[in-house]
Amino acid sequence: MEFDTRIGVSEPDKIYVHGYDLTEDLIGEITLADMAFLGAAHRKPSQQESKMLNACMVAICEHGFTPSSISARLTYLGAPEAVQGAVAAGLLGAGSVYLGAMEYVAQMLQDGLKKVEDENDVQIIAAQIMEERAKKGLQLPGFGHPIHRPIDPRTPKLFALAEELGFSGKHIALMNEIHRQFCEQKGKALTLNVAGAIGAVLSDMNLHFSVVKSFAVAARAVGLIAHIVEEIETSRKDCMAQKLYDFVEENTNYKNTKSARDKGE
Repeated sequence: MEFDTRIGVSEPDKIYVHGYDLTEDLIGEITLADMAFLGAAHRKPSQQESKMLNACMVAICEHGFTPSSISARLTYLGAPEAVQGAVAAGLLGAGSVYLGAMEYVAQMLQDGLKKVEDENDVQIIAAQIMEERAKKGLQLPGFGHPIHRPIDPRTPKLFALAEELGFSGKHIALMNEIHRQFCEQKGKALTLNVAGAIGAVLSDMNLHFSVVKSFAVAARAVGLIAHIVEEIETSRKDCMAQKLYDFVEENTNYKNTKSARDKGE
């Protein structure tokens, strides 16, 4: 039985990755984000593509205490011998609220543009997308943020960079128009968050929506390293995960004791 792959092939003195000589063409020549692009597009990125993708991945690499970083810390607390388990636990938090929304944004934009003949009439396309999702009871992905209101500072930065590098195309234009109409509909300024921005940018880089979340997961894996290292560098009793665990245990025991006392047990 034979198993064919175009990804990695090894010979006694050579390693080929996507057809490139690993030691001669890739090591020391491209970035980790470039490798991610190579895996998705089967070619090395241009200088502009490299800069844009690296910027997108840096933008979502780290954002403080989120479910993913907390999960990674708690898992490391319970299994310090398995750093990979802590990283894996953190990545499991990449869903529709955190990180995963950019995939849904990309799909919304890409599918919306496929359904029309005139891709330049973004006002009509945006209205159609919003109406269709409202009828189906679906939320508009890419909007809102618990802290950044009414502007996510990463969004204008990424859109400006996309304009500079030649990636500000029909998907970004459509996302901006959806944002405008959504704010008008709600009668207030709504945050177009980084997931919305990246979903649009990667779509204008001709990346299919099905791989968009992969870049988010890869970026977050890098960001989780810092959270694990901070746990390692702090004494076990003073680390964030232990404090969180102690807080939950203390309050849970208090409530259980109070409940038993109130019942006369």
